[in-house]
Order: sequence, then C-alpha cells, then structure tokens
Amino acid sequence: MKSKLPLFIGSLFSLYLLFVAFVVIAYEPLADDKNWQNRQKHNLHHIAQLSLGSDITQITTILGTADFSEAKMAQNIAMQVLFYRTQHSLSDGLTTKDECTPLLFKAGKLIAWGQSAYEVFLTTNMDT
Repeated sequence: MKSKLPLFIGSLFSLYLLFVAFVVIAYEPLADDKNWQNRQKHNLHHIAQLSLGSDITQITTILGTADFSEAKMAQNIAMQVLFYRTQHSLSDGLTTKDECTPLLFKAGKLIAWGQSAYEVFLTTNMDT
C-alpha cells in the first residue's frame, strides 16, 4: 500500500501557491504606502470624485495622510486645510505645496478644494 503523504503534501503546496498568487494579484497598498507617482494618480482619481460636505475622516481614510496641513479657529469653528500631491513640478525629491491640491474643511466637513480653497483659508480671520 502506497503512502498518501506525498500527494497530501503536494496538494497543500499547490493550495499555498494559489493563496500567494491571489494575495499578490489582489493586494492594493494603502495610499501612504505607494510611491509618489502612484500616490499622485490615486489622489487625482479620488479628489475628482469628492462631494462637498464629506467628512474629513472619510477623506483621510481614502487619501491617507496629507502631505501638508494647516488649521485655525475662525468664528469659533475649526478650519483645516489638507494638501494632497496631485501634480509633478520639479524632480527634486521633495513634495511642495504647489504640487498639491488643498482641501478645505470647516467643522470637519469639506467645503472647498483647489487653489481658491486655500485662499479662503488664508483670508478667513482667526479667533484671537
């Protein structure tokens, strides 16, 4: 009577290879784990689908950690601007604000994005 052990081990090994292939094909890294080129594409894609009133937590879950952020209190309401890289400018190894799209939040809700959003943030008077 022949041993079934080699057949069993071969079957397990085949299942393992199928599992590894599935993980390699299906794995999508988090936004924070992507290189700058892929992250830039990711950001452009998702920013194009934003809706006013979206919660900051929803957006940071999708886009990951912002490249830059600023915040202040204005009229007793928290305002925050998050900058996400969306356009390549200079191959110097650094991301700068001019390579980013600003997203403006008021009380945790998205109220604007784009350069005009940052202008609104800058011109809104802070609480003293």
